[in-house]
Amino acid sequence: MGTRRKARELAVQLLYQHDLAKTDPEAAMALFWEHFPADPEVREFCGQLIIGTLDRLTVIDELLAEASEHWALDRMSAVDRNILRLAAHELSDRPDIPPNVSINEAIEIAKKYSTQDAAVFINGVLDRVKRTLQTVEQV
Repeated sequence: MGTRRKARELAVQLLYQHDLAKTDPEAAMALFWEHFPADPEVREFCGQLIIGTLDRLTVIDELLAEASEHWALDRMSAVDRNILRLAAHELSDRPDIPPNVSINEAIEIAKKYSTQDAAVFINGVLDRVKRTLQTVEQV
């Protein structure tokens, strides 16, 4: 598994923990790394993703709510919600990551940690997010 994929998977796990337990992200990461050591590159990218996602969580959730027609965020599984949040952060705030890479990585993580149906749902929502962001950029 590549460094970035590993970092994304760990970021989803830590975002999930934060979502359910409202843990302090910095403290949660420190404790996590203490028990599950990872390469510095993984830790660095994972930290960027977590902090970036949480810093803009309100905006990201609004974007996802608009894109996930007929689905309230609080009715989604916590795993799916946090996969979407992470990928939406990449799509909206990380121009260094190609949009299709962010979407494909989210789909693969969903296949591993959620269901095939979730992967299809996540693909559709993130495609709408991508189109919304592209429309905003053109204005």
